[in-house]
Amino acid sequence: MSSNSAPQRTASAEEVARFTAMAEAWWDPRGKFKPLHKFNPVRLGFMRRVLAQHFGRDENAAQPFEGLRLLDVGCGGGLLSEPLARMGFAVTGVDAGDKNVAVARIHAEQSGVPVEYRVGGPEDVEPGSYDVVLSMEVIEHVPEPDRFIALCAGACRPGGAFFGATLNRTAKSYALAVVGAEYVLRWLPAGTHDWRKFVKPAEFAAMLRAAGIEVRIQKGLAFNPFADDWRETDDLSVNYMLFGVKG
Repeated sequence: MSSNSAPQRTASAEEVARFTAMAEAWWDPRGKFKPLHKFNPVRLGFMRRVLAQHFGRDENAAQPFEGLRLLDVGCGGGLLSEPLARMGFAVTGVDAGDKNVAVARIHAEQSGVPVEYRVGGPEDVEPGSYDVVLSMEVIEHVPEPDRFIALCAGACRPGGAFFGATLNRTAKSYALAVVGAEYVLRWLPAGTHDWRKFVKPAEFAAMLRAAGIEVRIQKGLAFNPFADDWRETDDLSVNYMLFGVKG
């Protein structure tokens, strides 16, 4: 981004410190990011299916998205960036935590997956330069969600795709995602989430609409304790995903 002054940061220093402290655990499927490892296959399946339809690509091809550029905002250790690069995308992952980016770079190098990682946020990205922009499980951790989403949307080219994912602000999400996941099951460290920062689907869609993105699909994610896995659902009351298109 060309500017004479440094852009105002979108990340919360407190949240960056919280996730940086756990950085070495990103790729441990039984560690502090176990829930992400568990529902990543569902999220990736959803993205592959929807994006293949949107861009007119063969979903069953080895690398259906060759020639397309993708930005993963708040990429963490690269749990989505790497598999998306394997699908053919030219992936750029940005994260405000330098240690997260260091872990992501090392893992990508060891795996032989070409991903460009940068320390920063959507404010550091050239506007309109990506075919796909992701903001997955990030909006609930930033101090100014509207500005953050506007900058993410700004990175997307006209006709491009946006994916977002977060937690709904409901009594059910408090019971399951905060009390259950952090204090009972201990899937996540206590204090990982602040329920007051959860975003309702209508609120997320309004932010995107204000930024020029029309939401076309909303899908929930539900945990099946008997099968110990996650699945897509029409229930948006806890975890949910959004797909939208830039006008």
